[in-house]
Amino acid sequence: MNAAAPLPRATGTRDHAHGPASGRVALDYEGRFLRRKVLQLADDDGGIGGSILVDLPKTTSLDHGSVLVLEDGREIAVEAAPERLLEITGEDLTRIAWHVGNRHTPCQIEGSRLLIQPDHVIAEMLTLLGASTREVTEPFTPEGGAYGHGRTHSHAH
Repeated sequence: MNAAAPLPRATGTRDHAHGPASGRVALDYEGRFLRRKVLQLADDDGGIGGSILVDLPKTTSLDHGSVLVLEDGREIAVEAAPERLLEITGEDLTRIAWHVGNRHTPCQIEGSRLLIQPDHVIAEMLTLLGASTREVTEPFTPEGGAYGHGRTHSHAH
């Protein structure tokens, strides 16, 4: 019986690519928070074989545009995959954003709208504040923590 070849192993990350990617992974927001996991490549330009083993020294939050670094130095591009989100619009978007932030909810902030993960309790509160909400499916790239990096977690973390 032949043993299968070991999967290429990603043991590091970078916040941006240093060269052309050898493949890419598309991960939703929760999927971009990982330490050890087998990931299926979305494409395989580098002849890797379809899957890699992510084996990082600590749990890491990856952003859209980050790369996983394989042991041989090749890079795998990380992309934000489309996922179900709640789009928020309203006349006083600054006030609405304050209420979302006060609940430590990951939020993507744009000029004319906010995007959050679906939450019926927050959606009801936002409606009472005069906001309009609708479900959309898009990549989710929320703001980082208070110092520009990391994750924002709800009180339930």
